[in-house]
Amino acid sequence: MDTEPHPGSSGWLRSRSAFVLLGFLAISAFFLWEEHKAHLLGILPFVLLLLCPLLHLLHGGHGSHDGSHGQKPGGGDK
Repeated sequence: MDTEPHPGSSGWLRSRSAFVLLGFLAISAFFLWEEHKAHLLGILPFVLLLLCPLLHLLHGGHGSHDGSHGQKPGGGDK
């Protein structure tokens, strides 16, 4: 019995069962989005507010604190 995959075979992703599975997942995702869109979009402002402190933690501060605030990039105070 020949159990080795043929060099010309294109694999599982191009099979009929993969096509059916991807179609089922696409339809499921569509209906999940349509049914829960109001809930997900309703909490979006709160998610953005909760992400602000995380952004400040990961951002690393407000620039360098080497005392060069207010000086022009050419040197000298004029």
